[in-house]
Amino acid sequence: MKMSRKQFTAVAARALEALPLEFKPYLENCMLLVEPFPRPELLRDLGVPEDEGLYGLYEGGGLLDEHFGEAAQLPARVTLFYEPLLEDFDDEDELIHEIQTTVLHEIGHHFGLDEDRLAELGFA
Repeated sequence: MKMSRKQFTAVAARALEALPLEFKPYLENCMLLVEPFPRPELLRDLGVPEDEGLYGLYEGGGLLDEHFGEAAQLPARVTLFYEPLLEDFDDEDELIHEIQTTVLHEIGHHFGLDEDRLAELGFA
């Protein structure tokens, strides 16, 4: 699917607006950023294989972090990488669903959930 960054940002905003109300409080103090691709060094650091993409990234303190109080002074950030998302999803409804899943997956890291638990919950 082809879409400009501005168009993608508008779709992402609609996706977040459509999230169930019980999830919205967890996004209040979280910045949402939109970038085309993750940096190659980020993919290496995270151990993401070259043949896989990365849809999102959470940066910020987690509730289980020892120094969460210090980290809480900075807003948490979720970055959506729109080029991999647009490459993998041709239908706007599917794209919206994946944006929602990705954002909830990344917010799950704030609560200390690992990849396996996020997959069990359907956010992988």
